[in-house]
Amino acid sequence: MNGGVKPGRRTLLSDTVTKGVRRAPQRSLFKAMGYTDRELNQPLIGVANSANTVIPGHAHLDRLADAAEAGIRSAGGTPIRFGTIGVCDGIAMNHEGMKYSLISREVIADSIEIMAKAHAFDALLFVTNCDKIVPGMLMVAARLNIPSIVVSGGPMLVGVYKGRRLDILTMFGSVPKAVSGEIAPEEWAGMEDCACPGVGACAGLFTANTMNCLTEALGMALPGNGTIPAVDAARIRLAKEAGYRIVELVRENLLPRAIMTKEAFENAFVLDMAFGGSTNTILHLPAIAHEADIKIDLAKLNEIAKRVPHICSIAPAGDHRMQDLYAAGGVQAILKELADAGLLHKSAKTVTGKTIAENCVRATVEDSTVIRPLSNPYHPTGGLAILFGNLAPEGAVVKESTVTAEMLKHEGPARVFDSEPEAYDAIVNRRIKKGDVIVIRYEGPKGGPGMQEMLGATAALKGIGMDREVALVTDGRFSGATSGASIGHVSPEGMEGGPIGLIHNGDVIRIDIPGRKLELVVSDETLRKRRSSWKPPAPKIATGCLARYAKHVSSASAGAILS
Repeated sequence: MNGGVKPGRRTLLSDTVTKGVRRAPQRSLFKAMGYTDRELNQPLIGVANSANTVIPGHAHLDRLADAAEAGIRSAGGTPIRFGTIGVCDGIAMNHEGMKYSLISREVIADSIEIMAKAHAFDALLFVTNCDKIVPGMLMVAARLNIPSIVVSGGPMLVGVYKGRRLDILTMFGSVPKAVSGEIAPEEWAGMEDCACPGVGACAGLFTANTMNCLTEALGMALPGNGTIPAVDAARIRLAKEAGYRIVELVRENLLPRAIMTKEAFENAFVLDMAFGGSTNTILHLPAIAHEADIKIDLAKLNEIAKRVPHICSIAPAGDHRMQDLYAAGGVQAILKELADAGLLHKSAKTVTGKTIAENCVRATVEDSTVIRPLSNPYHPTGGLAILFGNLAPEGAVVKESTVTAEMLKHEGPARVFDSEPEAYDAIVNRRIKKGDVIVIRYEGPKGGPGMQEMLGATAALKGIGMDREVALVTDGRFSGATSGASIGHVSPEGMEGGPIGLIHNGDVIRIDIPGRKLELVVSDETLRKRRSSWKPPAPKIATGCLARYAKHVSSASAGAILS
């Protein structure tokens, strides 16, 4: 059999490697793996599976990939599975490994591009879950612009120890007390055993779950993608449905750039503000948009925040967890509230073939204590704020929904550290004073290199009760689990000569989150003198992939993309 095209069949990208006499060598290689002529005459669907036994959010993804492939076959497609890397930010946290997290986003996108283009896939189904893997896959979907759909692994259930709910944030936040002996060793061991009770993305509205929820608002995943628990059978059914749907997307030729439009990104930011997502979205959504030739103006995000109330208080902002949001109606219930209030672009397309408004038309809020009505929000403005000023000319970001009232405006002396480990050591050993503004610099995309997260430092502050007394400002970034007056992504970063690199110990820093201001209370003349004598520090890593990354990565204000 020569694999000829059936009469009336639309030409596929995979015809490049499966059709005609000249492609007999390629077909023979497929047949070496057991593929049949019938399979090779169907759409070839690349299943990008990020399963591994390193990340708890990914340890079960093979099962979801199996379900997705069953759906693809049922719908008349041929699934072809391949793997990609993933970093567990929790395991990588607070040591050199965290420098490698953000760069993994670019490696993931590039590796999938290589596989899809080299093998002429007709479409891609992404099996993913955690922090940088989701945006990396969405980036390549926009870049390649072939039919694509995302299936996440779902959130982890919350842990319970002696009747108390706990999660990974509890563990990071309790480290100072464990170090000082305030928590007995046997108690600490018990907490460790219970904090993460099984597979899934960590139980709060941290970066992984934020991105999986926003993927629904972007239109690139089926309803339920963000909140169905990892261990729920509905997650398996969702993966099968995604498998069915990706084959239909090929037949309909519905492409990612027809879905991920400017309006879709605005919808994602509206949801982000409404439920108080991770500050990392301010890196990832602009990077995804860049791949779709769309520019995100950070200043406009403050405009969105002004008109979108914060109506969910999921950890770290509050005590609710992702399973509570799922039971309350999930992302679609939030979107229904937003759509009814005229806050969404209702006609935005989605992978379902319906608009975002049509998807959520039957959604209902099942628990108004978890998803509050817009008329009774937790905060009248959105969960994220972009700050500007002489300390952050290109902007900085804070998760306003987690900041206590007394820290929304703060003025205090700078305690300057040139790396995250130095600051973490000072916090754990309680060398920070009430009123201080901790400055951690040279941890941006270039300076880190890799722009590592600061969950160790921020969780330690919360653990010793100083998150209501101390602010933290950095050109690095924060975990989605971070809370308090933690201001990150200060741009330009220190390594590029940004003002954060000119701060001296004792300089007064003024923070006005409601006013969207971040200022260094130092005269322009003083800053000019300091700049004239400033020299960039030596690179912390001078070889390997991070050294190459540092040479080509953009500012955090542009999404830390590679040129």
